[in-house]
Amino acid sequence: MSFTHPDQKAAALASAQQTLQLEAQAILELTTRLGDEFVCAVDLMLSCSGRVVVCGLGKTGHIARKIAATLASTGTPAFFLHAAEAVHGDIGMIGGDDLLISLSYSGAGQELLTILSAAHRLGVKVIAMTGNPQSELARLADAHLDVSVSQEACPHNLAPTSSTTAALALGDALAVACLQARGFSPEDFARSHPGGALGRKLLTRVADVMRHDTALPTVPEDATIFQALEEISRKGMGMTAVLDQNGHATGIFTDGDLRRLIERHGDIRGILIAEGMTRDPRHISAEALAVDAARIMDNHRLNQMLVADEAGRLVGALHMHDLMAAKVV
Repeated sequence: MSFTHPDQKAAALASAQQTLQLEAQAILELTTRLGDEFVCAVDLMLSCSGRVVVCGLGKTGHIARKIAATLASTGTPAFFLHAAEAVHGDIGMIGGDDLLISLSYSGAGQELLTILSAAHRLGVKVIAMTGNPQSELARLADAHLDVSVSQEACPHNLAPTSSTTAALALGDALAVACLQARGFSPEDFARSHPGGALGRKLLTRVADVMRHDTALPTVPEDATIFQALEEISRKGMGMTAVLDQNGHATGIFTDGDLRRLIERHGDIRGILIAEGMTRDPRHISAEALAVDAARIMDNHRLNQMLVADEAGRLVGALHMHDLMAAKVV
């Protein structure tokens, strides 16, 4: 089926706008109901010494899975438990130190009530998220969060739409409140996401990407320009560090230095590297974040930068291509 009449296109856009408006309104209505029960729920989560088990069935099961994932990535150990699987053995995944968050819009799902009963026998505290504060699940929970909505976005007021959006948003609110209470930092987030862009930026050190040992181009201060060029060609960094007898980098010689030297002298045969190098080159610690090195190199228009230890001895070198390959920039 495709839209061929302008009225059909207009109707589709109007439907989408109404859906978004209804779901946005459902979230806004939640803010008026936040109070002591929400604070109690956050307190239960913060005091939990085990894991937060988020349980649901059907559409709310999908929401529960996402809430568990958000909690786990923001400093609250959590996992999702499928309600139907739980009553057929998986309830054994819940331990006495855990906390149960149970999602059911009606608050009357038999599977969830069975799980709640088992949780209570273990001494596990329960947070319920329902659309019916008078439901059995709401009454038996230690904290109840009301996610009721005045109208589903579905035109028949049947398919879970506004209600699932509200539950998802409230789950995010719980996760963020716990994150802030714990002082969860970007560095903590990165440790939970080592494979993501933020993880690479906040966890990758200069030492992880620098050239070192035999891959590090170096020549002594008494080397000739041609000896330096041979080292540059062998190591493929477009530069070489110039070292004194103590291993300190007194200079750096790059392709740009070579061009400037030729412009000044023309014939560079017999010229020592000390005459053509850039003295007192910028350097960074191997323990510094690679993203900080990239920022310095970008600000000073550097393609290469040296890496030195606390005593000033050369331990490595960075090329901007290394940082790009590590996806730090």
